[in-house]
Amino acid sequence: MTSAGPGRPRHQQPSRPGATAREEILDAAAELFTTQGFASTSTRSIADAVGIRQSSLYHHFKTKDDILEDLLEGTVSGGLTFARAVAALPAGIPETEGPAGSRLHAVALYDGTQLCNARWNLGVLYHLPEVRSTRFARFLNDRQELRHLYGELGGGLSATAAGPDGGDFTFRLVESLIYLRADGAVGPDSPLQAADAGLILCGLGGELPAIRAASRSLIDRLA
Repeated sequence: MTSAGPGRPRHQQPSRPGATAREEILDAAAELFTTQGFASTSTRSIADAVGIRQSSLYHHFKTKDDILEDLLEGTVSGGLTFARAVAALPAGIPETEGPAGSRLHAVALYDGTQLCNARWNLGVLYHLPEVRSTRFARFLNDRQELRHLYGELGGGLSATAAGPDGGDFTFRLVESLIYLRADGAVGPDSPLQAADAGLILCGLGGELPAIRAASRSLIDRLA
């Protein structure tokens, strides 16, 4: 038996990713929630998967809802931070402006890549009945802000594009990657395909080469 800190003995050597017991708990819960279901997973089974006592888990999380809240917020935090940075770029400056749609494409590509490359496909938990409650207001507000930023970036496109709906269409396309991944239908190019499809729906398919180049530049600079 090894120690995870004062009063928190382990039953076995750490075997999960994470520099701390808290991170290992989150990883174990993510696996169990996405493979066995949230309702069917107990805090005891999470503790067993980490190799700690159930009482030790409560040192880090008071309830199973607290664990779910952290995991859900992790699915949007990266994309939201990046989208905020993109939306805050000054307009009218050539080195940050890029062709119409490049900012929306960059956000979609970055966000989609995060969803596809995460260790566990936690987006499948978005529509749990439990998640609709005010208990998860912080996650719901963050996800809504991200959706709003997509809309703002899509709404700033030219008059020939899809207008204010273009950003929301793109947001929905990116989140569809969650369900494609659940079906085993996601590949390395899936985030780019979703971002491209959003811009095509915005009427900018003919500008994709320039949009992609500017999008990659934004990601390299801001991510």
